[in-house]
Amino acid sequence: MRLSLLFIGLLINLSSFAQCKTYKIGVKGDTLNCTDFNNLKQGKWVLHMESLRGEPGYDQEGIYKDDKKEGAWRTYTLMGDIMSIENFRWGYKNANCAYYNIYGIERLESWRAIDPKSPYDTIDVPDLHSDAVYKKIVKVDASSVKQGTWNYYNAETGAITKTEEYVLDQLVVPEKKTNSAKIISDSTYTVKADSVSKVKPKEVLLYEKKNSNKKKVKVRDGATGVQ
Repeated sequence: MRLSLLFIGLLINLSSFAQCKTYKIGVKGDTLNCTDFNNLKQGKWVLHMESLRGEPGYDQEGIYKDDKKEGAWRTYTLMGDIMSIENFRWGYKNANCAYYNIYGIERLESWRAIDPKSPYDTIDVPDLHSDAVYKKIVKVDASSVKQGTWNYYNAETGAITKTEEYVLDQLVVPEKKTNSAKIISDSTYTVKADSVSKVKPKEVLLYEKKNSNKKKVKVRDGATGVQ
């Protein structure tokens, strides 16, 4: 039985080697950093970057599919502490991506990758005059857009310090705040407009009433006529 399992494992490894133009063998005997005969990265990759010009080094691991990152990718400090867990589709950020410091999570982002072969997405558009919600198909120019809830944390306590909501890269302003701001703005404008166009001093109103039937009223303005 054990010989059969070893034989099956050997066949799988030989098959992997046959598909790779270049590759590495991991400590567990698995195939890493495979580049196929079309020079495309395939399968599991492990990357190592030393510190350079003040930038910290890191180790990274994840899956490549036809030279594009796919699924979960993890990045670690050179001391082995987790820095980020990012998810990819078609080589672009997709779904949740978490970022950490030495104390804990700092930020949880939400992304949506756009299929390069079909750069369209469907969004919900609420009817301003009813509770109905309509579907609208829009073209998305970006490869990956902010989509969903973004949370920011106090890494030491784990408490959420700020939350943002995005739809296709656009920050959503809470409806109540938007309406309040609009009402305040409109109200301010109305008051200003009334104070300028409708409200007149008592003396002006009396003067206009007194001379309303006269075709032409000559008003002395105090000028001496001397230039």
